[in-house]
Amino acid sequence: MSKVKLNVLGISYSQTQTGAYALVLAEESGNRRIPIIVGGFEAQAIAIQLEGLKPARPLTHDLFFNFANTFGISLLEINIHKLEEGVFYSQLTCFNGKKTIEIDSRTSDAIALALRFRCPIYTTEDILTKAGIIIDFEQNPEGAAEDASDFEVNEEAETEIENEELSILSVEELKHLLDDAIKNENYERASQIRDEINKRK
Repeated sequence: MSKVKLNVLGISYSQTQTGAYALVLAEESGNRRIPIIVGGFEAQAIAIQLEGLKPARPLTHDLFFNFANTFGISLLEINIHKLEEGVFYSQLTCFNGKKTIEIDSRTSDAIALALRFRCPIYTTEDILTKAGIIIDFEQNPEGAAEDASDFEVNEEAETEIENEELSILSVEELKHLLDDAIKNENYERASQIRDEINKRK
């Protein structure tokens, strides 16, 4: 079965499920997109890696990454291999220096780990045919996002007000706020502050 490479395009608030997020994966050599609903914790784990933020203490996926590296285990790739009743199933393909092992994983966890290990993400043509849709992303029409500038979260009105408050602060004050947000593990807020700092550059 042929594999199709995917890239992480972005993540946004889900319009259909309260408290959930939509992770969008993009076909590398095409214009189809796969939206996957993920929970808040998993969305945070993916978002902070996309943003390049460094938690004060390791999160679960960071711990997995550190553990694997310590014992010489590599994550070679992840494969989204099955779609059943709207649920995506994934496998981690790992190598311990002697043999290759496949481990079952939730897709949200697999993506969070793929970003940390910088390994490729694959799916099948069959799944792309079933779940793939074409979305017109105005800010990134040519493909997948791989850096923080391409990461988007559709903010609600209260967040827009918070961003306006950030605009009146100095860069030095923003840096202090950023340190505090990371220390308190408020990564969504840290992302907003970092965006404001980047605007000043």
